[in-house]
Amino acid sequence: MTTSTDTEPAPEDVLVALADPIRRQILATLTAQGGATSTSLAAGLPVTRQAVAKHLAVLDRAGLVRAHRTGREVRYEAELHPLRRATRWMDALATQWEHRLRAIKDLAEEPPGP
Repeated sequence: MTTSTDTEPAPEDVLVALADPIRRQILATLTAQGGATSTSLAAGLPVTRQAVAKHLAVLDRAGLVRAHRTGREVRYEAELHPLRRATRWMDALATQWEHRLRAIKDLAEEPPGP
């Protein structure tokens, strides 16, 4: 995967991580609950704890979760900053396309010259 800096995931890393519906559900659960373990996440999903751990690793690489060890447990929390950066990138891209489409529309609606 490509990153824009050594510590900041690129928008495509975030989009790849969010492409899977299980990972989106994990992130939504972490956001709603404020944190959870892989075991507690697996209890609410149609996949094993090991599969949840693999999904959490993908989310971690994209910077969308952070892990905290408490004794023998590892708790995960959502980290939404990379999602916000990806959203800003998509908004900027949409704005560029809107400007291009508006320019095409203006050209198409110009009255024909003499």
